[in-house]
Amino acid sequence: MTALAEILLRRIAATGPMTVADYMAECLLHPDHGYYATRDPLGVDGDFTTAPEISQMFGEVLGLVLAQCWLDQGSPAPFTLAELGPGRGTLMADLMRATKAVPGFHQAACLILVEASPALRAVQAKRLAHHQPHWGDSVADLPDQPLFLIANEFFDALPIRQFHRQPDGWHERRVGHRDQGLVFGLSAPLPAAPDPRFADDPPGNVVELCPAIPAIAATIARLIAARGGAALVVDYGGWRSKGDTLQALRRHRPDDPLASPARPI
Repeated sequence: MTALAEILLRRIAATGPMTVADYMAECLLHPDHGYYATRDPLGVDGDFTTAPEISQMFGEVLGLVLAQCWLDQGSPAPFTLAELGPGRGTLMADLMRATKAVPGFHQAACLILVEASPALRAVQAKRLAHHQPHWGDSVADLPDQPLFLIANEFFDALPIRQFHRQPDGWHERRVGHRDQGLVFGLSAPLPAAPDPRFADDPPGNVVELCPAIPAIAATIARLIAARGGAALVVDYGGWRSKGDTLQALRRHRPDDPLASPARPI
């Protein structure tokens, strides 16, 4: 049993089952045991690989798209060049290499990386030292100036709440305990559908909602609407919130999401 599993079991015993979103948040970002807070998870020696780690062309193409958007808007200066969840800084390094010949782009850019992981911030600092990056904890830390933003697999890694339609109505999926282990269960029936879009869904359907996304997207939209800019967001999967997408990976293979939360390094 991991140290975080013991902490979560004590919490559940004291306060009752937690939402999937709360469970994910603890697994990913617990300050002492969280998965992202304590390690670099990427690459052959990690648990998963993202597109920038496979080919430099991914970041180069996206960088040139952002640079063209900047040119089309009159080359505003200064401007914020931001990435959400930049991992090892690989995508941003490729983006900066591809745009170095765009007149004035690097000189006008204020590079801000929105990153919650101290371990990954250290990796980013080494890789992007030449570009003098700054860091923020959230999009609320972005300055009030033109914003050109990129986010690759950021939104689809945020904590989600899950809801299951049963014959007697909607129930929220919860994480509880049984026999000294973590288990999934369902809440009592909810008074209404989790979102009006799903009011007529038949029994058997599963839907997911991300509590954090509306505020993040609204902040990005407000900055761009007020000052100009563009946002490129890359994610995978359906857009209708349907189905169970919760998964865990260990050494590049599927794993039980409850088996070893934030397993030891």
